[in-house]
Amino acid sequence: MQKNTPYNLFMTLVLLVTVSFFLLIKDFLLACFWAIILAVVFDPVYQRFRQYYKNSEKMSLFLTMLMIILVFVIPLSTMTLMIAQESTGYYNKIQSGEINPQRYFENTLLLLPEFPHIKGISIEQVSAAAGNAFEQAVRYIAQQVPALTQNVLNLIVQVALAFYILFFLLRDGHQLIRKLISLIPIGDRIEIELFERFTSVARATIKGGLIVAVIQGSIGGLLFWSVGIPAAFLWGLLMIVLALLPIGSALIWVPAAIILFLQGQTFNAVSILLVGILAIGLIDNFLRPRLIGKDSKMSDYLVMVSTLGGLAWFSLTGFVLGPIIAALFVTCWEILGKDSQANKT
Repeated sequence: MQKNTPYNLFMTLVLLVTVSFFLLIKDFLLACFWAIILAVVFDPVYQRFRQYYKNSEKMSLFLTMLMIILVFVIPLSTMTLMIAQESTGYYNKIQSGEINPQRYFENTLLLLPEFPHIKGISIEQVSAAAGNAFEQAVRYIAQQVPALTQNVLNLIVQVALAFYILFFLLRDGHQLIRKLISLIPIGDRIEIELFERFTSVARATIKGGLIVAVIQGSIGGLLFWSVGIPAAFLWGLLMIVLALLPIGSALIWVPAAIILFLQGQTFNAVSILLVGILAIGLIDNFLRPRLIGKDSKMSDYLVMVSTLGGLAWFSLTGFVLGPIIAALFVTCWEILGKDSQANKT
């Protein structure tokens, strides 16, 4: 017992120091997380640049960082500004009475000849519910704008820190992983399997999920704007969210086409259906599988539940973190099952 006392004291110290360290950097964990995710996703790109610029590691790092800025930072910043501007404008119009979402839905439902005869449902109830939902969504987004502008300095610090960490993770990531595998006392086989699972799901989520969702939402938003649908970029944002889930963005553009058809805008309705089926729909069938490849081996229902849970717990980061946690959960139980079967035999 006395022989184990120094070891137990040291392990207690390790635990206390580790917890203290995470408490110390808790305000910057988000920056660290996204730096790790981007490093995992863009490491193959960095390695390709290394093959072309064998004598210039700095050039490879510079080109990789530049690609990340062009692919993520600029598009996301532009989209955020456009959504903030449009949501604020529509929120002010709703508050002033210039736009009445309830009246819009009510007038649309009146075009359905059979609707007034549906038992137990009134046009006023449905239009009020739809109008309130739209108004609440616009209000929520508009109310986030002041908080976003007030935290601009914090956002700049987080982004700068993320890119600073990303630089070193790209350069020294493989050495760091080997070091962690040698230090973590679980077993090299298990640690390697967990690292590989984390890497595969992170890449699959970003490549096959986020990128495809942004493309689909962008096409949908531009399509809505071109046919004159109000709050086009807000609908585009909602399509991005739905495209991350197995539900799909069709939950938005199909009803929109039906409403336009009922309003007599046949050309616009057909345009939305054609673009939705031939462009947005085909992206799901062709682009998503090519981007995902064999990285992710999770079923659709698990992806959906983990994404929704991640969104509820971790906000936007949950789109990536939720599936990763689910994948690690499944992997841990698979390893436990394999070891249990091996012990029985």
